[in-house]
Amino acid sequence: MRPRSFIPRPLTLSVLAGALMLAACQRAPAPEPTTQDAAAPVAAATAAAAAKPAAVAADDNLNAVLWMQASAEYQAATTTVYRAAADKLGVALAEKNWDALVPDERGNAATGLKPAVIMDVDETVLDNSPYQARLIRDGKAYDEVSWDAWVAEKKAKPVPGVVEFAKAATAKGVTILYLSNRAVHLKDATIANLKAVGMPVKDDSVFLGLGTLLDGCEQNGSEKNCRRQLAGQQYRVLMQFGDQLGDFVQVVANTREGRTQLLDEYGDWFGERWWMLPNPSYGSWEPATFNNDWAQPLEARRAAKREALDVAP
Repeated sequence: MRPRSFIPRPLTLSVLAGALMLAACQRAPAPEPTTQDAAAPVAAATAAAAAKPAAVAADDNLNAVLWMQASAEYQAATTTVYRAAADKLGVALAEKNWDALVPDERGNAATGLKPAVIMDVDETVLDNSPYQARLIRDGKAYDEVSWDAWVAEKKAKPVPGVVEFAKAATAKGVTILYLSNRAVHLKDATIANLKAVGMPVKDDSVFLGLGTLLDGCEQNGSEKNCRRQLAGQQYRVLMQFGDQLGDFVQVVANTREGRTQLLDEYGDWFGERWWMLPNPSYGSWEPATFNNDWAQPLEARRAAKREALDVAP
């Protein structure tokens, strides 16, 4: 409050005396701060701001990875898939014509072949969300160098429910085949990681990584159709497990329309021969929304994804 600078009318002696006595009882005014004292709070605030971590840019993957790591719902979803599949194993084994390969990828008769299931590795068997979380923390995107380094660490944990299913299948004489887009040079680290989490690995031949070739079959990019045909030459494939549509059938046109057409054609196979695991973190569904053009600037890709949303009016 600003002090008064004038007295509006003459004071009586008694009033004046009282005022003098009151003034004498009041605490002396605090001294004006020196330049050093005044600067201290500013310096403290500056130091506190510097101690705070730099603001982290918004990341499209934050909620997805957090859900996979922190939610009970994710664990419940994957466990549900594997328990339901385990319940179907007996039926699949008993039915001689049961086959989880589409006709175009079955180049030979399956009758009489040893039974197997085909499993994708990443986000189907092994949980790589710590790698995704590392990218979020560091403000980086996927690249082959950091990915290879992560695989070499052999620290991925099993997706909830998968070990129990694999053991149940093995007990019934079913071979687990790992058909992965991990490159073949990552085979040893991948097999070591699989064994470490309790997954059955018959021998090195059950790992069909990217780079595994089949004579007479031309592979398109990282599509798995040739490797599925290779698996079908030796095994009757009872089931397939994956987190991407391309883990089950070749995706010729990676567009929303092309993917929907495949789902319409083979939708009845899911929950019977094909088993899909949830993965909101990454996948070919994402570039399908921006014409598969990763060369576009980030904001252009985000704009295309926003445009693909079904927005309530």
